[in-house]
Amino acid sequence: MQSRTGLIFFPAFDWAISKTHPEREERLLYTRDQIFEEGIMDLPGVEEYTPRVSDFHDIARVHFCIPSVRSQVTEAHLIASGAALQLGDAVMSGEIKNGFALVRPPGHHAMKVVHGNRGFCNINNEAILVDYLRSKYGLKKIAIVDSDVHHGDGTQNIFYHDPDVLYISFHQDGRTLFPGTGFTNELGGPQAYGTTLNIPLPPGMCDETMDNVVSNLVLPVLEDFQPELIINSAGQDNHYSDPLANMRFTSKGYGRFTEKLKPDIAVLEGGYGIEGALPYVNLAIILALTGFDYSYVSEPDYDPELFKEKKENVNNVQQTIEYIRKTWDNRYNIDLNKIFGSEKYYKRRKSIFYDTDFINEEQVEKVKRCTNCSGYNEIESKIRDDVKVYCVSIPFYACGSCRDQAYEGYYRAKALKQYDYVFLQDKYNDVCLYFNNESSIEEYTEG
Repeated sequence: MQSRTGLIFFPAFDWAISKTHPEREERLLYTRDQIFEEGIMDLPGVEEYTPRVSDFHDIARVHFCIPSVRSQVTEAHLIASGAALQLGDAVMSGEIKNGFALVRPPGHHAMKVVHGNRGFCNINNEAILVDYLRSKYGLKKIAIVDSDVHHGDGTQNIFYHDPDVLYISFHQDGRTLFPGTGFTNELGGPQAYGTTLNIPLPPGMCDETMDNVVSNLVLPVLEDFQPELIINSAGQDNHYSDPLANMRFTSKGYGRFTEKLKPDIAVLEGGYGIEGALPYVNLAIILALTGFDYSYVSEPDYDPELFKEKKENVNNVQQTIEYIRKTWDNRYNIDLNKIFGSEKYYKRRKSIFYDTDFINEEQVEKVKRCTNCSGYNEIESKIRDDVKVYCVSIPFYACGSCRDQAYEGYYRAKALKQYDYVFLQDKYNDVCLYFNNESSIEEYTEG
């Protein structure tokens, strides 16, 4: 059977943060016009799919939505995440070789706990896809490569303690751009050290830097990790025309990146150069996925004289690549007790700001440092003093002891009556429990 590329378009006409917000419906309309003008849909091996709607359990498997999944997602969110699942099924069944979900709303800033919208994101499309594929098909090792200009702090947060998901992000330095994270010392928790890799880039870097990062860091690490599936968080706001950032990548650069990475599934994230960037970048990505020539794709205002990198910045990036590669190569030789302490539970406090909804969240996160599995995860979360939440998550390959302790924690939190909402994710059995203290109602969903 001929190799095929699956495409899904979902502009989400009924969802917008505001009428003039950069994340609005027009983001995909110019792309759609460009693709039809170029005859992409008539190419052999291109298959357009209609998105399906993901269900609430697909969301609850990944997120603790406060007060409920229904309160945090719209139909547009369910369709955008469902589009990723649709392509995931098509790849796994062998219908297509790879796929690209050109959808909105985006998702990579949505963390495990969700109180509202942050970075234009309520739920994390890629994370939902990862756990769906692991639950339905038994995949174990999956890699996510995030090419958005903003650090995918939500994706990092969700998989920070998961040794079976490799998260690699290259992005504009967090000291110069939202969300202010994604530094080289963010390498994963004690149960998954080294499976989070961040490459912060100075503003103004061009295609040559992306080529360097991919060829000399991303691809060698992927070769070592040997994932069963590669997902690209396909943010396009590294483009030189993007109004929200300061990088200098081009459509050809994105084409070369996609050709080298060979993702199984790409999911659109950011990108707000609606007319000058997205139609050309998406065209190059699609051509690269299908194996057709993308070299003729060029922006009308492209001028090679404007794409000169500072030698000092190039040297800094090279040092970053060498440092991260060395860290990756030596990850099993690190004394983790020197970094995380020697207690049975690793605990950290976090303050999280929801820039879209102006919510301040305080968290205490605990991870069991188990020698037989990756350990279960507990989170206490609150906003203000009137919403307090307890969440516990059991990983896919949890040992019996960790499963028992996690359930004990869930029922103990219910009995204490000090939390407004109590949640449990049992990924091992694909079960999600939700308890509302005010109504004393427990909801139970099962995959």
